[in-house]
Amino acid sequence: MAEGKGIEEIRAVKDRHGESILEKKNVVGLGIGYKEVEGQETGLLSLVVMVRKKESRSQLDATDLIPSEIEGVPVDVKEVGEIVALSS
Repeated sequence: MAEGKGIEEIRAVKDRHGESILEKKNVVGLGIGYKEVEGQETGLLSLVVMVRKKESRSQLDATDLIPSEIEGVPVDVKEVGEIVALSS
């Protein structure tokens, strides 16, 4: 497993920055998980930002860009589509 920040440190960063991340265009969720690079898990814990659809940097306003790292914690952006809650 790759070295990095512990789960409690990452949870604290998520708590501090979660609201501003969730306000960005296209973002539908935020969690903690293992960073993937080219479909391969790295073993490095990261903030996972879930978006409807990945867009190129040129298509996004500067305020909607998601940084690759926040307070030393890596950020992994994953395209998940639209998230819909089902009722029973």
